Amino acid sequence: MATAAAATIATESDQARDRIGIVDTHQHLWDLKVLRLPWLPATGPLAGNHTMEDYLGATQGLGIERTVYMEVDVAPEQHVEEAAYALSLFGKPGSPMVGAVIGGRPASADFESYMARFRNSRRVKGLRQVLHAPATPQGHCLQPDFVRGVRLLGKMNLVFDVCLPAAYLDDADRLAELCPDTRLVLDHCGNPNVQAGIQDHWKRAMDRVARRPNVTCKISGIVASAKKGAWDAATLAPFVEHCRNAFGPDRIVFGTDWPVCTLVATPREWVEALQQIIARWPFADRRKLLRDNAVRTYRL
Repeated sequence: MATAAAATIATESDQARDRIGIVDTHQHLWDLKVLRLPWLPATGPLAGNHTMEDYLGATQGLGIERTVYMEVDVAPEQHVEEAAYALSLFGKPGSPMVGAVIGGRPASADFESYMARFRNSRRVKGLRQVLHAPATPQGHCLQPDFVRGVRLLGKMNLVFDVCLPAAYLDDADRLAELCPDTRLVLDHCGNPNVQAGIQDHWKRAMDRVARRPNVTCKISGIVASAKKGAWDAATLAPFVEHCRNAFGPDRIVFGTDWPVCTLVATPREWVEALQQIIARWPFADRRKLLRDNAVRTYRL
């Protein structure tokens, strides 16, 4: 009996050792009393408020210990208000938020003065501008003013999250080349069309971006482009595995993309599918994806 008890204790110890506290690097939150989101639909899973309390309820039991707020594409005149909203969430009871990627316009004439207000903030970790809107056609992020803004982020030791269509991936490659001293995070695995299956042109474009040592790939978003009710871990596995092979185990991070993921899946379904995909990876590589790389990339 003593031997059996010792074995049980050893098993529990192994499980505790192998438990990985997850860092979610892509947490969207909004309160429509404070923020205006022009793109937000009036009905469906994304309509209405999505607060920290909602997030905590949706992710309960998943092992998410820390989060990074991700900007939500507010009306441009509200960037300061959005940053203030995000920063107000730090330190509240139960809040796992440890960093924020705020919104902004790198090409704007007042970008440097806009960013100056966050120069001494330990909470602001980076900036994002969504690059798949009609106002940002292919090549927009390669304009001299935009490049200048992204270079400024590097000087401030901040990250630029790159969110663009798969067809624009060569823009991400070129932007990384033009801004070698700025850390770029490529959101959502480069936004492949999951329903179309893995495509050679996406793989080749991702391989080109991965050659840039200043780019990290975020394993996020892909479940939202799968077909609702007709996907599983095997559907997503080729995309996750190619990102890992291209970028290596040290340049991939995880994000739920909540609540956008709920267009197709609950965060539990997404996290559990990802855990199935990576189950055979070495423990160290799983820990890098789910925690360690995020801590380093976003300076958490």
